Amino acid sequence: MVSLLNTINTPEVLRQLDREQLPQLADELRQFLVESVSKTGGHLSSNLGTVELTIALHYVFNTPYDRLVWDVGHQTYTHKILTGRREAMKTLRMAGGISGFPNRAESPYDAFGTAHSSTSISAALGMAVAAKIDGSNRSAVAIIGDGAMSGGMAFEALNNAGAMNTKLLVILNDNDMSISKPVGALNNYFAKLMSGRFYSAVRRGSEKMLKGMPPVLEFAKRAEEHVKGMVTPGTLFEEFGFNYIGPIDGHDLDTLVTTLGNIRQLNGPQFLHVVTQKGKGYTHAEEDCLLYHGVGKFDPEQGIVTKPVPKNPEGQASRPTYTQVFGQWLCDMAEQDKRLVGITPAMCEGSGMVEFSKKYPQRYFDVGIAEQHALTFAAGLACEGYKPVVAIYSTFLQRAYDQLIHDIAIQNLPVVLAIDRAGLVGADGATHAGSFDLSFLRCIPNMTVMAPADENECRQLLYTAFQLDTPTAVRYPRGYGPGIIPCKEMQALPIGKGEVRREGSGVAILSFGSLLGPALEAADIINATVANMRFVKPMDTELILRLGREHALLVTVEENTIQGGAGSAVAKCLQQHGMTNTLLQLGLPDSFLEQGDAGKMLAKCGLDATGIVASIRQKMPL
Repeated sequence: MVSLLNTINTPEVLRQLDREQLPQLADELRQFLVESVSKTGGHLSSNLGTVELTIALHYVFNTPYDRLVWDVGHQTYTHKILTGRREAMKTLRMAGGISGFPNRAESPYDAFGTAHSSTSISAALGMAVAAKIDGSNRSAVAIIGDGAMSGGMAFEALNNAGAMNTKLLVILNDNDMSISKPVGALNNYFAKLMSGRFYSAVRRGSEKMLKGMPPVLEFAKRAEEHVKGMVTPGTLFEEFGFNYIGPIDGHDLDTLVTTLGNIRQLNGPQFLHVVTQKGKGYTHAEEDCLLYHGVGKFDPEQGIVTKPVPKNPEGQASRPTYTQVFGQWLCDMAEQDKRLVGITPAMCEGSGMVEFSKKYPQRYFDVGIAEQHALTFAAGLACEGYKPVVAIYSTFLQRAYDQLIHDIAIQNLPVVLAIDRAGLVGADGATHAGSFDLSFLRCIPNMTVMAPADENECRQLLYTAFQLDTPTAVRYPRGYGPGIIPCKEMQALPIGKGEVRREGSGVAILSFGSLLGPALEAADIINATVANMRFVKPMDTELILRLGREHALLVTVEENTIQGGAGSAVAKCLQQHGMTNTLLQLGLPDSFLEQGDAGKMLAKCGLDATGIVASIRQKMPL
């Protein structure tokens, strides 16, 4: 059998295929996805689930003239393959390679950059309104996952779109929550019928005719809703002003192509409910779609082989990640204090809360992809005497900034933010990097901001934060630390106090957080003093002034943007006290850093030992 995939480099070529050839193309795409992602790592289950949907979209719509907006974006590998990036898939999520998410700078087919969820409907609506203003017949399509529908922004957009009555198609890719199950051939038949021009014409004509007979019109509407309600769960979306169609089988290409073709001819807001299966077509992923959601390199035949984590005599991981340190602390702290409740916005596994959710199910809350709600929910619990701990990625915390200020900080409520993925995150790139939290946290009144330098300090600072009755944040990076095994005993550290780790002369390096290791390495080369500052707010003013009096050059090191970061706080401290020391601020540059190996990216930013020494020597020749 001749390969179809190898002949397709653009959707224009795809649209020349006969419909009968599309299932073969889907099979080839699945095989290619498994082989490709097994070599690079990436998101697999979700992409296997959207193969047919992606084919049908590009087959029916005139892309890139018609706009496709994907949400959250990690389900777009088939889209990339069909739009000229098949060969580039070998560079997926690598430095200089293609992104794991849609990227406007990468391809004209990527209509909108998406990596955080619940944004697609708003963006597609903007594009639909632009087309209307232009007098264009261009289509705008938002493809949103069921998990992303838990984000309030999606419903804000639905509400606005229904009221505007603009030509817009929202496709709900229901692949996990199973909002409702497809009911087979009869349901597909009704989907084709309700998306067809005849049904729409009859519906419009009937409404026009019956407007003069209000009681009959109302009866007709109720009857239609009753009939549709027997086969669809679309009442909610109909109330938003959308014409609801579905649910349909997202792996039935014939139904997909027919239904999308019909919908393309309709005006006004349309909502298509498509049910797909994560991991479709690859047995290992079908059996455990969560394990194959985000993968590293693996053998396609054997699948992912999970290796047992080495344990110490106490049954803990012998070298835990920062995430595991948090997870263990959360369980230990919950055992000591019944006021503790754990909250996560849909990141139970990623934030290390699985064990806690099993041990304390009554005190565990996954609120879905709803970061704003997560923080205000925590604020409500705190008002009633509980001590909420919100486990959240740095990049996702950005989405709840107003709630942090308005609902937590102004009321000075005891909410602990356990901020994971602080700093660079490697292959996920700029959209997932935690580059800004020190900057946007330290300017908020009532906040205490901590940056542990190692695994044990992370555990102790989390404990310290929990003892306070004010808003606190403990930020830590992805992956492993330097290998300092956390002590079982927990002890609160003095608030706003750092420590000197190495005495030297001439130069003092003030390290904030996980870059203490490179700072100490650099100090050994140039005989510098090194302080582990621990706290970004309140800052250890006494230590800063002492180091300023004893050294000509002060150097701040942080895995955060230099703009407004910890180094800026040191500069302000020196200025307020009339200190005239030369200050060198090292951190992430004022730019968005693309994907790559995290260690190499830090080195490129001059934040490894070699880079720190080079910057110091350039500033003050030694």
